[in-house]
Amino acid sequence: MSAASKPRYEQLAALVMAQQELIARLEARIADLEAQLGRNSKNSSKPPSSDSPFVKPASLRAKGKRRPGRPGGQDGVTLEQVAAAEVTRVVAYEPEECGCCGAGLAGAPEAGRERRQVFDVPLLALEVTEHQLIARRCGCGQVTKARAPQQVSAPAAYGPRIAALAVGLWHGQFLVKARVAEIMGQLFGASMAPGTVASMATRLAAQLGEFQDAVRERITGAGVAHFDETGFRVETSLMWVHSACAERYSLLIVHPKRGVAAMDAMGVLAAFTGTAQHDAWAPYDTYTAATHALCASHLLRELIAVTETGTGGHLGTIAMAEQAIGALLDLKTLAESAHTQGLTPDAASAARFGHHLRSAAWLGTAASAARGSEREKKHHALFTRIAARLEDYLRFVRDPAVDFDNNEAEREIRMCKLRIKVSGSMRSLRGAAEFCLIRSYLQTTKKHGIGWLEALTDAMRGIPWMPPPQNP
Repeated sequence: MSAASKPRYEQLAALVMAQQELIARLEARIADLEAQLGRNSKNSSKPPSSDSPFVKPASLRAKGKRRPGRPGGQDGVTLEQVAAAEVTRVVAYEPEECGCCGAGLAGAPEAGRERRQVFDVPLLALEVTEHQLIARRCGCGQVTKARAPQQVSAPAAYGPRIAALAVGLWHGQFLVKARVAEIMGQLFGASMAPGTVASMATRLAAQLGEFQDAVRERITGAGVAHFDETGFRVETSLMWVHSACAERYSLLIVHPKRGVAAMDAMGVLAAFTGTAQHDAWAPYDTYTAATHALCASHLLRELIAVTETGTGGHLGTIAMAEQAIGALLDLKTLAESAHTQGLTPDAASAARFGHHLRSAAWLGTAASAARGSEREKKHHALFTRIAARLEDYLRFVRDPAVDFDNNEAEREIRMCKLRIKVSGSMRSLRGAAEFCLIRSYLQTTKKHGIGWLEALTDAMRGIPWMPPPQNP
């Protein structure tokens, strides 16, 4: 190579090296973007409603053996005739002529009677009760008028049952407020404005302060409680609904923040000393008085994402994620089988599957340590977290009161997402807070076997359902 061509060669070599580096960065960026496009409800925290209707995400559930239809042993519901004493109205039909000779049958002896019953609702109408407040003049000249009951607050007012029905359709069944007002007019002739429905919800929520305090106290004192949070659109801002629930109690609040400030405002975790089950959202770990159990279902989704976007090879992140998934599912089967029978999981099997999971985390951490893309950094952080928090992820194996997943809390907030999806965002923070309080009441009373209309009617009467006294 001549001296004159050497600088040109070095320039070309530097250009090729720069292009190779750029190509590597672009390939990593493309892989990151493809990974984001491939996110669905099975490999991330995205809800199932966000999945494409044309692509069915892979599931880790084993194919069920149950045939379509009602499961065996489940009680069926069949419409059956009632006794004659319970019939509201009887309509009898007479044959006009003989089906054989055509002779008239007037006055002929009755030979039988077939009963058929049709069940329907009567035409609905409002029942108006007039409350007359009588005034009496005393001998001293003073005129005293009778006091009106609490629910008789105006010359014309809706009663507790119809108000409970309107609020239940709005915040319980998620109908649009204007549609609820329309239904009230169509069904009962009770023409009301959408603002009337909102004022009914405000009056009902005002009755639930003591209920909320009692539920907060029950969840704080529970042995195991579940926690979760989700975005909630209020006005033009993104706020957060936080849920805390124990076996028979539910508490929801809305807050502008997602982290510790909102959790403190809920008033549960700061004093909670039981086992708190949640996802790996870091602010939960700041509450050190609680024992923490991490959701293994969330972990499965993250590991599935690694199998779809990771690196291959015998010791690559894909292989390690597949090993971790297998070990986690084996532990789930082992724990559920033993706990269903009231037994302790086999210690040798639990140790073996736990070792498989631990080794997958260590090897996965090593396999992803030298990677530089955002996707690979996430894989490294995931395997590192599994190794560091393995005891928290596997708490469901040792403690039958701890679930494999955090579905208990996720179910609580799923209805909030459905409310936004059906009826749009909340118009004000006050309205969102009322919605969360009423949902807490409805979900708790449901867990205690109380119908929503009965529960809301009692609350509108000023006597909301309250948790039973705790045993000393």
